[in-house]
Amino acid sequence: MSQTSQIIGYARVSSVGQHLDVQLEKLSEAGCTKVFAEKKSGRQYENRPQLQACLSYVREGDVLVISRLDRMARSVLDLAKIADTLQKKGVSLRVLDQAIDTTTSEGRLMFSLLGAFAAFEADIRAERQSDGIKLAQAKGVRFGRRQALTDDQKATIRRLHAQEGFSVGQLQQKYQVGRATVYRALSEAA
Repeated sequence: MSQTSQIIGYARVSSVGQHLDVQLEKLSEAGCTKVFAEKKSGRQYENRPQLQACLSYVREGDVLVISRLDRMARSVLDLAKIADTLQKKGVSLRVLDQAIDTTTSEGRLMFSLLGAFAAFEADIRAERQSDGIKLAQAKGVRFGRRQALTDDQKATIRRLHAQEGFSVGQLQQKYQVGRATVYRALSEAA
């Protein structure tokens, strides 16, 4: 590294309830002079502003340090794009927990292999989640937001509108629901 080269860190957790403390401590111990950190899902690297800022910031000769490979990329495609960006800029990557350093040929090989495993693991997790959702739905579990109106209330809305001349606004007020909810209830077959 030349005198102007820097050690830059990147840390990420997926949700607001998670903490960056452990990653930030590791990056500090690795000698990072600047750290980009965010709480964002890792699925699409283009939608992570701090990662994009980090990739724009790093310069030739810099070393980008992350604690684990999955903190930077969750798919082989994203990993390949990021690796290409870093390579074109002349930036090395060091992954602390997996002991990867892309300044060596062994490090570049491990980087590629671990990226493939990270994508495989994410795919398996998504399949398990999908299977769990299908099983729950087969058992009658309903997902999503609870309906604003029961079937009986919808029937009453249709009756009040058709037979007693209640307006949509009156029905909205009576049932404390939005205009679209009343219209949906009116449009459903009895």
